[in-house]
Amino acid sequence: MQDDERAIRDLVSAWITASNAGDIEKVLSLMADDVVFLVPGQKPMRKTDDVAGQTALKDIVIEAKSEIQEIKVFGDWAYLWTKLSVVMTPRGGTQATRTGNTLSILQKRNGKRVLFRDPNMLA
Repeated sequence: MQDDERAIRDLVSAWITASNAGDIEKVLSLMADDVVFLVPGQKPMRKTDDVAGQTALKDIVIEAKSEIQEIKVFGDWAYLWTKLSVVMTPRGGTQATRTGNTLSILQKRNGKRVLFRDPNMLA
């Protein structure tokens, strides 16, 4: 496995681990400052929007699983396609499950890969 592919797999693993642990700061550190999330039926979200959203999620237990389907690297750019499952349970509430595919675009900045764009199809 190439170093770039290993770094991307490590990023995904770190993201899932941090999400499941509620480590908002770690998740934010894996994003570019100009990241954009594209979610069906919602306006595009940016990192500053995600900070508010992640903070709101601090009272929710997250169980995320990601299965990488494909990684392609083109110099400083890369994309990966994953099957993602996220179970969110508000403390004392009813859990909600979202599953689907994601297509994430990564960029290498200052020697490390960060999430640059993330359109997903979680339903």
